[in-house]
Amino acid sequence: MVRANGAVSLRELARVVQTSEVTVRRDVRALEAEGLLDRRHGGAVLPGGFTRESGFPQKSLSATAEKTAIADLAAGLVEEGEAIVVGAGTTTQELARRLARVPGLTVVTNSLLVAQALAHANRVEVVMTGGTLRGSNYALVGSGAEQSLQGLRVSRAFLSGSGLTAERGLSTSNMLSASVDRALVQAAAEVVVLADHSKLGADTMFQTVPTDVITRLVTDEPPAHDERAATELQALADQGVQITVAGGPPGQVPPGAVGRPGASADEDGKVRPQRREVPLPGQRRTRGGAGPGPTRLGPAGGLEPGSAPGPGGAMERTARMADLRRR
Repeated sequence: MVRANGAVSLRELARVVQTSEVTVRRDVRALEAEGLLDRRHGGAVLPGGFTRESGFPQKSLSATAEKTAIADLAAGLVEEGEAIVVGAGTTTQELARRLARVPGLTVVTNSLLVAQALAHANRVEVVMTGGTLRGSNYALVGSGAEQSLQGLRVSRAFLSGSGLTAERGLSTSNMLSASVDRALVQAAAEVVVLADHSKLGADTMFQTVPTDVITRLVTDEPPAHDERAATELQALADQGVQITVAGGPPGQVPPGAVGRPGASADEDGKVRPQRREVPLPGQRRTRGGAGPGPTRLGPAGGLEPGSAPGPGGAMERTARMADLRRR
């Protein structure tokens, strides 16, 4: 699967081979020791992952449920009549399909897939950049794309990428894609990153969005035992990134779920997309603002200002993530 897709999550591997993620993790460690793959937080990639990039067919089959949940939540951030930019990627393509229902929206994009998803939306105006077509991800790149974004100003940018770390922020494996993403960021007052948990802790070659420029991360809920993903989320929160976590794909309400914090349902018993906010104290961060100081996940799922992990931080982070899941 790793050879076919370029990258795969431990959750997906466990589902396909019908075993536990603990067993899959042990096997992945053994394969890494033999040089057959590289481990990443929550998954594995082919060796040389800093420069290798999967094509669109492989990406479109990876973490599909997670991308759907992320897109559902991200669409809720967009308001009627807003002007936004949407970058290239399979997760942003899922977002675009949901944006077709937002009236009066203006979407600037360099992605043919995003434009296609919005092509028949009567009340959405789509503005495409110029540039040269990059066939592997159906995106327009190069100087033409970057120049067409000069002088543009919108409220938000929605971007995805190949990896996300607290140290470097969002990154990608392709230099041309990274350059256009940076131009998209310059046009936006706020930056929203869409990244499933398998990208947390993954670091690729070209930085696109530094951590201090990211306003919000929309991600899915990492597995309970994925301490590394929880650690990365904590580190991102420490640097002032607002975290929105999808509780999981829509489905039947578990017994006793209705009435608990973070759980809601329609009249037919279907769960609506769950949003778990980790809000920052004070005003919302925007590009160009200093933002609040270091923060940490608090016992009630919020953030405590001015704190940093101390001794026993791994156990505390696990407890905090467990509490966040219960919410």
